[in-house]
Amino acid sequence: METSMANLSIQSTVKLNNNVQMPILGLGVYQTPPGRVTQNSVKFALKLGYRHVDTARIYGNEADVGEAVRESGILREDLFVTTKLWNSDQGYDSTLRACEASLKRLGLDYVDLYLVHFPVPDVRKESWRAMETLFKKGRCRAIGVSNFTIRHLEELTEESDVIPSVNQVEFHPFLYQKELLDYCQGKRIQVEAYSPLARGERFKQPRILSLAKKYSKTPAQLMIRWGIQHGVVVIPKSTREERIRENSQVFDFDISDDDMMSLDSLNEDLRLNWDPTSVP
Repeated sequence: METSMANLSIQSTVKLNNNVQMPILGLGVYQTPPGRVTQNSVKFALKLGYRHVDTARIYGNEADVGEAVRESGILREDLFVTTKLWNSDQGYDSTLRACEASLKRLGLDYVDLYLVHFPVPDVRKESWRAMETLFKKGRCRAIGVSNFTIRHLEELTEESDVIPSVNQVEFHPFLYQKELLDYCQGKRIQVEAYSPLARGERFKQPRILSLAKKYSKTPAQLMIRWGIQHGVVVIPKSTREERIRENSQVFDFDISDDDMMSLDSLNEDLRLNWDPTSVP
């Protein structure tokens, strides 16, 4: 459902189904090199007003995210940090160990959101059971999934009383997963968009260019705003300061309903990452 969101800012949040507040804009650090590059990107984003950082065990930069968070001087309770359970760590006991190892690398007592990175067959149910345990122990303030289709979500909710707070999926105008979005919104599962810019591969698409010009915005800003107006949490990644700033300047305009529908119609099922649709 598109909504007019004129009063939003970089620190605006959505309330998850367990009442935790999650900032609607975050910095993703997928493929951001470990060390100084990650530390500097995160520190710069936090200085600009970002309060949400998304990492994962497999990215190899959790320690740098933790370092930047500590050096930022921002109170821990004012930040939202996400990490993810990697596929080879799935299963009950190994999930518990993987979370502790991630917390140790991050140097944090808890993460705000812990996600099952992919619906790995045979082990994902046990992984989810472990996620519930971690949530009860206070090691994460919210638990969720990533790359889950409607079918995977239905299987999970049949087996468990705990509905995921978040489903993080690839989501942009060229992969407008409307059915999944409608399903998740109906179940109060927050959809979070990774690769919201389609890796820049469609920045020169004529409709993107013409609408960006109409709103005096860049193609990236238009695509981020489109996601936000669909009620989606958006986590664009960049290591360049001017891009990190640009990606945050999306709160001073509103895409009209007609233009939202025009952007929706760009869907071509363009997947630039994993395709979980055939995973049993």
